[in-house]
Amino acid sequence: MMVVREAYCEACGRDTPQHLQFTKGEYHIFRCGQCGLGMTEVPSEFSSVGLYTEGYFHGEHADGYQDYTGSETVLRKEFRRTVSFCRRKLQASGRLLEVGCAYGFFLMEASAYYECCGIEVCDDAVRHCRSRGLDVRLGEPTEALLADMGCFDLIAMLDTIEHLPNPRCVVDLLKRHLSPGGVLMLTTGDWGSLLARMMGRHWRLMTPPQHLFFFNRKSLTRILGGHDIRVVECFHPWKHVPVGLAAYQVLSRLGLSAPRSPSLSKLSIRVNLYDAIAMAVCRQR
Repeated sequence: MMVVREAYCEACGRDTPQHLQFTKGEYHIFRCGQCGLGMTEVPSEFSSVGLYTEGYFHGEHADGYQDYTGSETVLRKEFRRTVSFCRRKLQASGRLLEVGCAYGFFLMEASAYYECCGIEVCDDAVRHCRSRGLDVRLGEPTEALLADMGCFDLIAMLDTIEHLPNPRCVVDLLKRHLSPGGVLMLTTGDWGSLLARMMGRHWRLMTPPQHLFFFNRKSLTRILGGHDIRVVECFHPWKHVPVGLAAYQVLSRLGLSAPRSPSLSKLSIRVNLYDAIAMAVCRQR
Protein backbone atom coordinates (compact mmCIF):
# COMPACT_ATOMS: atom_id res chain seq x y z
CA MET A 1 0.00 0.00 0.00
CA MET A 2 1.44 3.37 -1.03
CA VAL A 3 1.93 5.83 1.84
CA VAL A 4 1.22 9.46 0.89
CA ARG A 5 1.44 12.53 3.12
CA GLU A 6 0.82 16.24 2.59
CA ALA A 7 3.75 18.18 4.06
CA TYR A 8 5.99 21.18 3.49
CA CYS A 9 8.56 20.81 0.70
CA GLU A 10 11.71 22.88 1.16
CA ALA A 11 12.31 23.10 -2.59
CA CYS A 12 8.76 24.01 -3.61
CA GLY A 13 8.25 26.30 -0.61
CA ARG A 14 4.73 24.98 0.09
CA ASP A 15 2.82 21.87 1.15
CA THR A 16 2.92 19.15 -1.52
CA PRO A 17 1.88 15.49 -1.83
CA GLN A 18 4.80 13.26 -0.84
CA HIS A 19 5.24 9.53 -1.31
CA LEU A 20 7.11 7.16 0.97
CA GLN A 21 9.99 5.82 -1.13
CA PHE A 22 11.52 3.46 1.42
CA THR A 23 12.78 3.15 4.97
CA LYS A 24 16.49 3.27 5.76
CA GLY A 25 17.21 2.07 9.28
CA GLU A 26 14.64 3.80 11.46
CA TYR A 27 14.08 6.70 9.05
CA HIS A 28 11.36 7.09 6.42
CA ILE A 29 12.42 8.76 3.16
CA PHE A 30 9.66 10.67 1.36
CA ARG A 31 9.73 12.07 -2.18
CA CYS A 32 7.93 15.25 -3.25
CA GLY A 33 5.44 14.56 -6.03
CA GLN A 34 6.07 18.03 -7.53
CA CYS A 35 9.86 18.43 -7.67
CA GLY A 36 11.30 15.06 -6.61
CA LEU A 37 13.06 16.31 -3.47
CA GLY A 38 13.84 13.50 -1.03
CA MET A 39 13.23 14.19 2.65
CA THR A 40 14.22 12.29 5.78
CA GLU A 41 11.40 12.20 8.33
CA VAL A 42 12.89 13.06 11.72
CA PRO A 43 11.28 13.77 15.13
CA SER A 44 10.35 17.39 15.82
CA GLU A 45 12.99 17.59 18.57
CA PHE A 46 15.78 16.34 16.27
CA SER A 47 18.89 18.55 16.01
CA SER A 48 21.47 17.83 13.33
CA VAL A 49 24.14 20.06 14.91
CA GLY A 50 24.98 17.44 17.53
CA LEU A 51 26.10 15.02 14.82
CA TYR A 52 29.03 17.15 13.71
CA THR A 53 31.54 16.83 16.51
CA GLU A 54 35.26 16.12 16.28
CA GLY A 55 34.38 12.42 16.14
CA TYR A 56 32.43 12.87 12.89
CA PHE A 57 35.67 13.95 11.21
CA HIS A 58 37.90 11.37 12.89
CA GLY A 59 36.46 7.90 12.57
CA GLU A 60 33.63 7.70 15.11
CA HIS A 61 30.78 7.63 12.56
CA ALA A 62 30.43 5.13 9.71
CA ASP A 63 28.97 7.86 7.51
CA GLY A 64 31.62 10.43 8.43
CA TYR A 65 35.35 10.71 7.79
CA GLN A 66 38.08 8.40 9.03
CA ASP A 67 40.81 11.04 9.34
CA TYR A 68 39.84 14.42 7.86
CA THR A 69 42.91 16.34 8.98
CA GLY A 70 45.19 13.45 8.00
CA SER A 71 43.74 13.74 4.48
CA GLU A 72 44.69 17.41 4.20
CA THR A 73 47.05 16.89 1.25
CA VAL A 74 44.39 15.18 -0.87
CA LEU A 75 41.55 17.46 0.21
CA ARG A 76 43.53 20.60 -0.52
CA LYS A 77 44.43 19.20 -3.94
CA GLU A 78 40.72 18.77 -4.63
CA PHE A 79 39.84 22.21 -3.27
CA ARG A 80 42.62 23.76 -5.35
CA ARG A 81 40.77 22.52 -8.43
CA THR A 82 37.52 23.93 -7.07
CA VAL A 83 39.12 27.34 -6.49
CA SER A 84 40.55 27.27 -10.02
CA PHE A 85 37.08 26.56 -11.40
CA CYS A 86 35.57 29.39 -9.33
CA ARG A 87 38.17 31.86 -10.58
CA ARG A 88 37.78 30.83 -14.24
CA LYS A 89 34.00 30.44 -14.41
CA LEU A 90 32.39 32.35 -11.53
CA GLN A 91 34.30 35.13 -9.72
CA ALA A 92 38.03 35.77 -10.09
CA SER A 93 38.35 37.68 -6.82
CA GLY A 94 36.40 39.52 -4.13
CA ARG A 95 34.83 38.56 -0.80
CA LEU A 96 34.19 34.83 -0.29
CA LEU A 97 32.11 33.02 2.35
CA GLU A 98 32.11 29.26 2.83
CA VAL A 99 29.20 27.76 4.78
CA GLY A 100 30.18 24.46 6.41
CA CYS A 101 33.92 25.04 6.03
CA ALA A 102 35.01 22.11 8.27
CA TYR A 103 38.76 22.41 8.96
CA GLY A 104 39.25 25.23 6.48
CA PHE A 105 41.10 23.51 3.65
CA PHE A 106 39.02 25.14 0.90
CA LEU A 107 39.48 28.56 2.55
CA MET A 108 43.24 28.01 2.76
CA GLU A 109 43.41 27.42 -0.98
CA ALA A 110 41.05 30.32 -1.74
CA SER A 111 42.73 32.88 0.51
CA ALA A 112 45.42 33.65 -2.07
CA TYR A 113 42.75 35.12 -4.35
CA TYR A 114 39.79 36.10 -2.16
CA GLU A 115 39.07 37.86 1.12
CA CYS A 116 37.79 34.77 2.93
CA CYS A 117 35.64 33.90 5.92
CA GLY A 118 33.68 30.84 6.95
CA ILE A 119 30.91 29.40 9.12
CA GLU A 120 31.13 26.00 10.83
CA VAL A 121 29.18 24.18 13.59
CA CYS A 122 32.01 21.91 14.84
CA ASP A 123 33.93 23.74 17.56
CA ASP A 124 37.08 21.63 17.10
CA ALA A 125 37.10 22.50 13.39
CA VAL A 126 36.63 26.21 14.17
CA ARG A 127 39.57 26.16 16.58
CA HIS A 128 41.70 24.51 13.90
CA CYS A 129 40.70 27.14 11.34
CA ARG A 130 41.49 29.99 13.69
CA SER A 131 44.88 28.44 14.51
CA ARG A 132 45.63 28.73 10.79
CA GLY A 133 44.68 32.42 10.80
CA LEU A 134 41.28 31.98 9.15
CA ASP A 135 38.25 34.13 9.98
CA VAL A 136 35.69 31.45 10.85
CA ARG A 137 32.54 31.90 12.96
CA LEU A 138 31.10 29.12 15.12
CA GLY A 139 27.41 28.40 14.59
CA GLU A 140 24.68 27.82 12.04
CA PRO A 141 24.09 30.26 9.15
CA THR A 142 21.53 32.68 10.61
CA GLU A 143 20.72 36.34 10.10
CA ALA A 144 22.17 37.09 13.53
CA LEU A 145 25.48 35.45 12.63
CA LEU A 146 25.67 37.11 9.20
CA ALA A 147 24.39 40.52 10.28
CA ASP A 148 27.80 42.20 10.55
CA MET A 149 29.47 40.28 7.73
CA GLY A 150 28.09 42.29 4.82
CA CYS A 151 27.73 40.97 1.28
CA PHE A 152 29.87 38.54 -0.68
CA ASP A 153 30.93 38.11 -4.28
CA LEU A 154 31.08 34.32 -3.93
CA ILE A 155 29.39 32.02 -1.42
CA ALA A 156 30.24 28.31 -1.41
CA MET A 157 28.41 25.38 0.19
CA LEU A 158 30.35 22.21 -0.62
CA ASP A 159 28.42 19.05 0.32
CA THR A 160 26.56 21.01 3.00
CA ILE A 161 22.98 21.73 1.90
CA GLU A 162 21.88 18.12 2.40
CA HIS A 163 22.77 18.37 6.12
CA LEU A 164 20.70 21.49 6.81
CA PRO A 165 17.33 21.13 8.57
CA ASN A 166 15.99 24.27 6.82
CA PRO A 167 17.78 24.59 3.46
CA ARG A 168 15.27 27.05 1.93
CA CYS A 169 15.71 29.53 4.78
CA VAL A 170 19.49 29.25 4.55
CA VAL A 171 19.56 29.63 0.76
CA ASP A 172 17.25 32.67 0.91
CA LEU A 173 19.49 34.19 3.61
CA LEU A 174 22.63 33.61 1.55
CA LYS A 175 21.07 35.09 -1.57
CA ARG A 176 20.31 38.25 0.43
CA HIS A 177 24.01 38.42 1.29
CA LEU A 178 25.16 38.17 -2.33
CA SER A 179 26.52 41.33 -3.92
CA PRO A 180 24.93 42.32 -7.26
CA GLY A 181 26.53 39.94 -9.74
CA GLY A 182 27.57 37.65 -6.88
CA VAL A 183 27.49 33.86 -7.20
CA LEU A 184 26.24 31.11 -4.90
CA MET A 185 27.91 27.79 -5.71
CA LEU A 186 27.15 24.43 -4.11
CA THR A 187 27.67 20.72 -4.49
CA THR A 188 25.49 17.87 -3.26
CA GLY A 189 24.38 14.38 -4.18
CA ASP A 190 22.16 13.89 -7.25
CA TRP A 191 19.21 11.71 -6.23
CA GLY A 192 18.00 11.79 -9.81
CA SER A 193 21.17 10.12 -11.12
CA LEU A 194 21.13 6.66 -12.65
CA LEU A 195 23.27 5.23 -9.85
CA ALA A 196 21.04 6.65 -7.10
CA ARG A 197 17.90 5.31 -8.78
CA MET A 198 19.46 1.87 -9.27
CA MET A 199 20.79 1.61 -5.71
CA GLY A 200 17.69 2.91 -3.90
CA ARG A 201 18.12 2.71 -0.13
CA HIS A 202 21.64 1.32 -0.66
CA TRP A 203 22.92 4.42 -2.47
CA ARG A 204 26.19 5.59 -0.93
CA LEU A 205 24.71 9.00 -0.03
CA MET A 206 21.49 7.63 1.44
CA THR A 207 22.70 8.16 5.01
CA PRO A 208 19.93 9.52 7.22
CA PRO A 209 19.88 11.36 9.57
CA GLN A 210 23.28 12.74 8.53
CA HIS A 211 21.70 13.59 5.16
CA LEU A 212 18.29 15.14 5.66
CA PHE A 213 17.55 16.02 2.03
CA PHE A 214 18.24 14.40 -1.34
CA PHE A 215 18.21 16.72 -4.34
CA ASN A 216 17.86 16.22 -8.07
CA ARG A 217 18.45 18.92 -10.68
CA LYS A 218 14.80 20.05 -10.66
CA SER A 219 14.51 20.42 -6.88
CA LEU A 220 17.93 22.08 -6.62
CA THR A 221 17.03 24.59 -9.34
CA ARG A 222 13.73 25.29 -7.59
CA ILE A 223 15.28 25.97 -4.17
CA LEU A 224 18.06 28.15 -5.62
CA GLY A 225 15.84 30.09 -8.03
CA GLY A 226 14.29 33.52 -7.74
CA HIS A 227 13.19 36.47 -9.85
CA ASP A 228 16.72 37.96 -9.80
CA ILE A 229 18.65 34.67 -9.89
CA ARG A 230 19.87 32.70 -12.89
CA VAL A 231 21.68 29.37 -13.14
CA VAL A 232 25.15 29.80 -14.64
CA GLU A 233 26.70 26.33 -14.16
CA CYS A 234 25.34 22.82 -13.59
CA PHE A 235 27.39 19.63 -14.04
CA HIS A 236 28.56 16.36 -12.47
CA PRO A 237 32.07 17.06 -11.07
CA TRP A 238 35.09 14.79 -10.94
CA LYS A 239 36.70 14.58 -7.49
CA HIS A 240 39.98 13.54 -5.91
CA VAL A 241 38.98 11.25 -3.00
CA PRO A 242 41.34 10.01 -0.24
CA VAL A 243 41.83 6.25 -0.61
CA GLY A 244 41.60 5.86 3.16
CA LEU A 245 38.20 7.59 3.23
CA ALA A 246 36.81 5.44 0.41
CA ALA A 247 37.97 2.24 2.13
CA TYR A 248 36.65 3.40 5.52
CA GLN A 249 33.16 4.21 4.29
CA VAL A 250 32.78 1.02 2.26
CA LEU A 251 34.03 -1.26 5.03
CA SER A 252 32.12 0.55 7.79
CA ARG A 253 28.83 0.13 5.96
CA LEU A 254 29.57 -3.58 5.63
CA GLY A 255 30.06 -3.76 9.40
CA LEU A 256 33.81 -4.30 9.05
CA SER A 257 36.71 -2.47 10.67
CA ALA A 258 38.75 -0.30 8.36
CA PRO A 259 42.50 -0.07 8.99
CA ARG A 260 43.64 3.38 10.10
CA SER A 261 46.48 4.03 7.70
CA PRO A 262 48.02 7.52 7.46
CA SER A 263 49.58 6.58 4.14
CA LEU A 264 46.18 5.72 2.60
CA SER A 265 44.82 9.09 3.75
CA LYS A 266 47.51 10.78 1.68
CA LEU A 267 46.74 8.82 -1.51
CA SER A 268 43.90 9.80 -3.83
CA ILE A 269 41.78 8.37 -6.60
CA ARG A 270 40.02 10.54 -9.18
CA VAL A 271 36.41 9.46 -9.56
CA ASN A 272 33.11 10.51 -11.06
CA LEU A 273 30.11 8.28 -10.40
CA TYR A 274 27.83 10.95 -11.92
CA ASP A 275 25.73 10.87 -8.75
CA ALA A 276 26.89 14.25 -7.42
CA ILE A 277 25.93 17.62 -8.83
CA ALA A 278 27.50 21.09 -8.80
CA MET A 279 25.32 24.14 -9.43
CA ALA A 280 26.09 27.85 -9.41
CA VAL A 281 23.56 30.69 -9.55
CA CYS A 282 24.21 34.40 -10.08
CA ARG A 283 22.35 37.36 -8.59
CA GLN A 284 21.47 39.77 -11.38
CA ARG A 285 23.09 43.19 -11.24
